[in-house]
Amino acid sequence: MAASGQAKKKHTQPDTSLAAISGYVTDDDDKNQRLLADRVRLGILSSLAVQESITFNELKDLLSVSDGNLSTHARKLENAGYISCTKDYEERTPRTQYALTPEGLAALERHLKHMEALIQATART
Repeated sequence: MAASGQAKKKHTQPDTSLAAISGYVTDDDDKNQRLLADRVRLGILSSLAVQESITFNELKDLLSVSDGNLSTHARKLENAGYISCTKDYEERTPRTQYALTPEGLAALERHLKHMEALIQATART
């Protein structure tokens, strides 16, 4: 409803701030885009974007999460094709290592562009 005495604005084209918000919320081209709305999954991808690979324990310490929590989030990213997981042994101790895939990097970049558009659209100067 319009405020008293004010007429409704008519837009012939979408407001750029609304387009930025709409583009983020309804991004149907990537079914997995919502995966990055979680702080742990975003933290995993962000960490891997700046380092070639990271072990499970390094990520667990960096993100301050439990083994089960990290394992669940990493599996979702792995199933989406955003990260790869290799398991080997270091002196008889199992070691899980993660790396970012090209698809994961592209998803992270799309997410960051959306976030930048949202920040610009909603920032008040």
